Amino acid sequence: MTPYGVSHLVPLAVFAVGLLVVVLLGRRPRRSRRLRVVERCWAVAIVACTVPFQLYDAATDFELGVSLPLHLCDLAWVAAAVALWTHHRIAVALTFYWGLVLTVQGLVTPSLGEDFPEGRYFAFWALHILIVWAAVHLVMDPSLRPGWPEYRATLAITLTWAGAVYVFNVVADTNYGYLRAKPSSGSLLDLLGPWPLYVALEIAIVAAVWAAMTAVLHRPAERRAAAS
Repeated sequence: MTPYGVSHLVPLAVFAVGLLVVVLLGRRPRRSRRLRVVERCWAVAIVACTVPFQLYDAATDFELGVSLPLHLCDLAWVAAAVALWTHHRIAVALTFYWGLVLTVQGLVTPSLGEDFPEGRYFAFWALHILIVWAAVHLVMDPSLRPGWPEYRATLAITLTWAGAVYVFNVVADTNYGYLRAKPSSGSLLDLLGPWPLYVALEIAIVAAVWAAMTAVLHRPAERRAAAS
């Protein structure tokens, strides 16, 4: 797929239009039974848009370095589906932090060798778009916004994933999570220097951005509480 060609710009346009819809949905009262039905259908759609493609890909075009669900976005879609279905605070936090900082990079600088109309093309865009939509939608509700305990939990889970996947990469000679090398198609990681510096800087930057996001989410609530 050519970055910012037609097959890239069309999914971005779909994402932008859908983003307006999910923001409006997020502003509706959470007690609305209709909204809960929509969210649970959304959770089912995430599973339906990812699992069949992954199984088909593994059965028909398996590649050790590509087909295993070891990228962080492969965990993010699980978190998003659980968050939409249950509103569990850790699942919401994982969706929020992973979706808005990490998964969104896949929209801006996709590392995708396939193009329209190949199966991996559709699976890639469905996965990334639905996750980011879910992240934005869920935090429109102040009661679901992650706090510092959820921030720490997300950081711990992410570091555990990174350590485990790096070991697998070394053993299997793969590059899941781009923990051993940068994407060949170019990405924001190109600005962070060579390996392993870019990995360390990425972790530090992501942790700092997540902390800033948490602080921004809760600053208005803290001011209202202080004023009262």
